Amino acid sequence: MLGIIFDMDGVLYRGNTPIKGAREVIEFLKETGIPFIFLTNNSTRDPAMYREKLLSMGIDVPEEVIVTSGLATRLYMKRHFEPGKIFVLGGEGLHREMERLGWGIVGIEEARKGVWRQVRYVVVGLDPDLTYEKLKYATLAIRKGATFIGTNPDTTYPAEEGLCPGAGSIIAALRAATDREPLIIGKPNEPVYEVVVSKLGKVDEIWMVGDRLDTDIAFAKRFGMKAIMVLTGVSTMEDVEKSGIVPDLVLPSIGELLDYLKVIL
Repeated sequence: MLGIIFDMDGVLYRGNTPIKGAREVIEFLKETGIPFIFLTNNSTRDPAMYREKLLSMGIDVPEEVIVTSGLATRLYMKRHFEPGKIFVLGGEGLHREMERLGWGIVGIEEARKGVWRQVRYVVVGLDPDLTYEKLKYATLAIRKGATFIGTNPDTTYPAEEGLCPGAGSIIAALRAATDREPLIIGKPNEPVYEVVVSKLGKVDEIWMVGDRLDTDIAFAKRFGMKAIMVLTGVSTMEDVEKSGIVPDLVLPSIGELLDYLKVIL
C-alpha cells in the first residue's frame, strides 16, 4: 500500500492562502483510502491549531494525521531525556507541546531573576516574538550546560510576502553565541521520521511531497521515500539544477499531483 507525507507551508498553503488543488488532492486520498500524514517543520502551532487553519481552507482532517516538529520534539524528549526545566524560544504551539511534558517551563520573568541557571533544556523553534533578551538567556543556559535542542533547521519559511526568517536562523544565532551544536529533531532527521512512519502504519511505499530541497527532498532521499517537489514554496528549478539533491518528480503545484495519482492508481 502507498502512504503519502505532505509538507504544509509552501505545499498546501502559503501563509494564509491555500494553494489551488490542495483540498481536491486530500479528498481524493480520503475517498480512495490512501493513508497520508501532514508533516511540518513549523512549530508555531500544534496539531489542534493546524487543524483549525486547514478547516478554514476547506481541508478537514483529524489532528492525528498532523505532525509538527514541536510534537516530534516533545515525543523525543519524553522518550530519551530525564525531566528538567525548559527554556523555550518559539511560538504558542511549541510552548503548548513543552507544557504537555509537565517538566516546567522557565519564562522570561523567572529568567531575569536568575532561574535560567536551573534550565536543563533550551528548545528552539520559530519565534515570532523573538527578543535579544530571549537569545541572551538561552545563550547563558546553554553555556552553563543546558542541552540545546532545535525543532527544525529551516532557515526560512514561505509567507505571502516572500521568504521570512525561520527557526534555523534563530538556531544559527545561538550556535554562533554558544559554540554548541544543537540536536535537530525535524526534517530531514531521524527523530521525526520515527514519528511519521509509526502514524502511517504498514505501507509498502512512501511518497514525500515537499517544497524544500534541503529538508523535504533530503528527508525523502535519506529514508528511501519517493521525493516529489512542488514549485509553490521555497526551492526552484534553478536550485534543483545547482543542488546535488535531485527529486524523483517535480510538479508545478500540488494540484498536478491529482492527475498523476489518477494515472498511476
